[in-house]
Amino acid sequence: MRLVDYLDKGASLGPDRPCLTTDGTTMSYADVQALSHRVAAALVAAGVTPGETVAILSANDPIAFSCVFGISRAGAVWCPINPRNEATENRQLLDLFDCSVLVYQQSFAPLVNRIRADLPKVHTWVCLDGPAAPDTLTWAQFLAAGRPSTATDPEPAPACDLPALDDFAMLVGTRGTTGRPKGVMLTGRNLETMTAITLMSYPFRGRPVYLALAPLTHAAGVLCFPMLCQGGEIVIMRRPEVATFIELIARHGVTHTFLPPTLIYMVLAEPALDRTDLSSLQCFWYGAAPMSAARLQEALTRIGPVMGQLFGQTEAPMMISTMAPADHFEPDGTVAVGRLASAGRPAPLVTVGIMDAAGALLGPGERGEIVVRGSLVTPGYYRDRQATAEASRFGWHHTGDIGYLDDDGYLFIVDRAKDMVITGGFNVYSTEVEQALMQHPGVRDCAVIGLPDEKWGERVVAVVQAQPGTDLREAEVIAFVKTLIGSVKTPKQVHLWPDLPRSKVGKVLKTDIKATLGAAR
Repeated sequence: MRLVDYLDKGASLGPDRPCLTTDGTTMSYADVQALSHRVAAALVAAGVTPGETVAILSANDPIAFSCVFGISRAGAVWCPINPRNEATENRQLLDLFDCSVLVYQQSFAPLVNRIRADLPKVHTWVCLDGPAAPDTLTWAQFLAAGRPSTATDPEPAPACDLPALDDFAMLVGTRGTTGRPKGVMLTGRNLETMTAITLMSYPFRGRPVYLALAPLTHAAGVLCFPMLCQGGEIVIMRRPEVATFIELIARHGVTHTFLPPTLIYMVLAEPALDRTDLSSLQCFWYGAAPMSAARLQEALTRIGPVMGQLFGQTEAPMMISTMAPADHFEPDGTVAVGRLASAGRPAPLVTVGIMDAAGALLGPGERGEIVVRGSLVTPGYYRDRQATAEASRFGWHHTGDIGYLDDDGYLFIVDRAKDMVITGGFNVYSTEVEQALMQHPGVRDCAVIGLPDEKWGERVVAVVQAQPGTDLREAEVIAFVKTLIGSVKTPKQVHLWPDLPRSKVGKVLKTDIKATLGAAR
């Protein structure tokens, strides 16, 4: 399936059914289909040929997301550009990806103006929703260029060869551990596998209603594809407002949604949560970063027995391992506390192993790098053979995560390889320390890093964000953690910050924390 095939499949189940809803306005499947045809025709008129890359720079928006299907219908490749990136990073990605067309929202015109002189490969600039700058098409001008002068058909279809299943459909930017931008190629087969795993692994009853608060350029966007092929409705939030998110679940009868843990912690802190009807929810996915087992147990009570975990990465989208809502409980209905810190079991269409540095696979309980193979895994990085070869050593994709599989097949991620702290000759995994910190009722969020230490080589350091209205003390936190995991793993220092630096998708930025504390040191 191409990306547009998910839309067309949903339309076949009811063209007049709601497809994209935003701020009370709904586009039907027929509406989105018609727009996708017009976008495809306009791209062909602009000289875009199959296999070319077309970028979208936009916040969550139904018209911008509809463009994805026009790009696919024209046989081109979708490049989602994160609007929260710095201008320099987006310039690097657009140049690296060889993008020929950039569609952007008016609010990002200042960013575009700063980088466009350095992007000679972009030949067509389109402003979605406002007056265009010089040499930029308005949305109306762009669409009008795709209409034949004598045509009356509102859905002109471009003539192009359909891509093969292993042609790539998305090109997604990542910096990984090196800081150097890379483009992850995702094929039709990769996304079809992800969609199949989603439908196999989580509950779906009736037509789904999916609420998208997180950026559609990331996990929240690709999770739309399994919804569309079932004729589901996607409710798009333009702004990440937690109180509105909770209210929209009740108003639209939302069945599925996704948030990273940081935003789930904000949901749990929202006073309206306990008085809102959330009974329509079938699956509330969490992922993109480790979640506190203590907060997860709270969510299972206050949000409901609907929490569903997913673990993946850009190179193996979303579904390396899965944990359905039912797997959070024992057969007698009690919470399965022991597995809440896990990432679930390897997904049905994926093979997962634990590997040592020499390429040998390890047994249950042994810690090593998590490796994966199967049709979920990217064929590689765009025009970067060295990075592709490095990530696919020994015939497996290397995730860069350290973990182990237990005797029941549950995957436990103990750290990113680069985040492990070696103190006094002992390996301390930051995730384990963070899980202990999060059990303190006064801790809202935290991050654990290693800093140079003359005596120990590295020392364990924690940065903690307190719950509102809580008077936390460093000594109190250290003593609490020590009783749970012992003195070696307990932070030697605890810094209390009002908030933690976060990425565009809510992940805590440990590199920024290290830079700040390192500079202070």
